Amino acid sequence: MAIAALFAVGACEMGQMTSSLPKARPDGLGASGAQPASAESAALQQYFTQVQSAQLSQGLLRQDGGGPDTPFTADMLMGNFEQIVFYNEYASAFQGRGGKSPLRRWEIPVRVDIMFGASVPAEQRMRDEKAARDYVTRLARITGHPISNYGGPNFVVIFASEDDRDAALDAAAARIPGITPESLNPLRDLGRDTYCAVAAYASSPQAYDYNAAVAVIRTENPSLLRLSCIHEEMAQGLGLANDSRDARPSIFNDDDEFALLTNHDELLLKMLYDPRLQPGMTASEAEPLTRIIARELTTQGAL
Repeated sequence: MAIAALFAVGACEMGQMTSSLPKARPDGLGASGAQPASAESAALQQYFTQVQSAQLSQGLLRQDGGGPDTPFTADMLMGNFEQIVFYNEYASAFQGRGGKSPLRRWEIPVRVDIMFGASVPAEQRMRDEKAARDYVTRLARITGHPISNYGGPNFVVIFASEDDRDAALDAAAARIPGITPESLNPLRDLGRDTYCAVAAYASSPQAYDYNAAVAVIRTENPSLLRLSCIHEEMAQGLGLANDSRDARPSIFNDDDEFALLTNHDELLLKMLYDPRLQPGMTASEAEPLTRIIARELTTQGAL
């Protein structure tokens, strides 16, 4: 089956960080006993810990969802929706800046499964799986779309390190109909400053409704960055494909001011899954409707 993919990442820009350390590995496919980390994975874990500490010291990675210091209007919400939904973050395979794109989202039920690399300790698996599955429930409530933790999976979230990401991706490909190990190759070689990534797939380049997605969260990330990855990559895999420097308060902004899904981001998801909008709509076709929806949401006490 031919597939077309959206690629999005959670990344850090740490020009002042002084570490030449490598990457992280996935949370576990294996059974309970975690395998020891390689030197490369251990170095990446140290680097990501430094990143998180530096960002927290700068007042970044907020977890409050926004407040009086981050007001936004209906017009701002509509503009942010256009930038995040109707543009790609990347041209292809995490390379190049993306261009305009029609609206994409899921029309079929989303069934999420969580997979772990063999390196992930049992206690960390329990925490990460609970966080991801609780977030699935939240996404279903926000969007009104059927998103569940049950059934044959079509959206797999992998927690893996540099040591076992390849094995986890191969296992995920075997779980999702129509996905091959080769189609997941862009998720195999992540740059050091990439915390996590997601690829969402449609049945063809002309289709705009997703039928599969795979997210990779590097387990070298400390706890808050892992949770941030859960929030951003799973939401991007639902169709919020791009980032925007104008979006605030939002996790879809590369400045990393916010670590977790905000009130503003919840409204973006509500807009994306509003039945008045349809996959394949262009920004100009959707604009009269998104203006109405944004005003409805910002006057209904949804903020």
